[in-house]
Amino acid sequence: MTAAAFSAGGLLSIDARAQGKARINMQLGWIVGVNQIGEVVAKRLGFYEQEGIDFAIQPGGPNIDGVAIVASGRHEVGQVSSSPSVMLAVSQGLPIKCFAVGAQKHPFTFFSLAKNPVRKPADLVGKKVGIPSTAAVLLRALLAKNKIAEKDVKFVTIGADMAPLLTGQVDVVTGWLTSTTALKTLGPDRVDLTLWDGGVQLYALPYYATTKTLETQPKVIEAFIRATVRGWQHVRANRDQAVDLLVKEYPNLKREDERAAVDVMLDYSFGGLAQTQGWGAMDPAVWQDQINTYAELGQFTARTPKVEDVIWLDGLKATTALRMGKA
Repeated sequence: MTAAAFSAGGLLSIDARAQGKARINMQLGWIVGVNQIGEVVAKRLGFYEQEGIDFAIQPGGPNIDGVAIVASGRHEVGQVSSSPSVMLAVSQGLPIKCFAVGAQKHPFTFFSLAKNPVRKPADLVGKKVGIPSTAAVLLRALLAKNKIAEKDVKFVTIGADMAPLLTGQVDVVTGWLTSTTALKTLGPDRVDLTLWDGGVQLYALPYYATTKTLETQPKVIEAFIRATVRGWQHVRANRDQAVDLLVKEYPNLKREDERAAVDVMLDYSFGGLAQTQGWGAMDPAVWQDQINTYAELGQFTARTPKVEDVIWLDGLKATTALRMGKA
């Protein structure tokens, strides 16, 4: 997209304007996987094209700041792993808002083994917890929510590898329940304690855009939501075909693992509030609770945002019938 298109503040690139289409690049904070299967299916089956959208997924990685890319106007829509990333960005003055969520409950989980299980937060006392440095705040939030002193739990910085639990270096490792490939290594004696069940209720896979985009191009965002929800609804009804389409788009993915993961992912996509308000729904009260928790942990170094600063509900309201499967 050219600088002139950026300064215009619109979603339409010059090429897309010529074709009468809105271009939406969805910037991720990580590489593509089952978390984006709905978008992949919607793209391959032509749902975005039917909505007048030229759609592409832009993968992220460890050295890519997806939020900054979207906030700058380089790409039009973004998705991050966890809702606090949006709150923290807004608190720092970045002009973005969340307009839908892909997972109604955060899949982040504390994994232990049956011989030394952690089934409830209190069981973490005296344990060594292996956790990536970027996720340490989630453990801190869990401890604070359950009034457990941080000194009573040993934080051990590890990567995404689950091996430290199997070798006894730690008593607990962390990760997402949707990461079926990684979790296979832990075997049948795995014990799960989800962050959500531990009292820290965060959303996962929030979609966001700049406040300017939401104000000036709301119909384009509504069109994006419509195409995306159709993709996810198709996945739900046609799981095998959906995984085939995902692997065709991204041949590096292993079909067997993605097929197992999609069942888990769909529980998060269509469970919780989505059961009564449709895919993508979000509750302002849950956002307020998240803001309160992070404020108590001192995470907002600039200012504590208000819920209305963080979320935009107009797109969800305009697409209610379709998201509920009634259109």
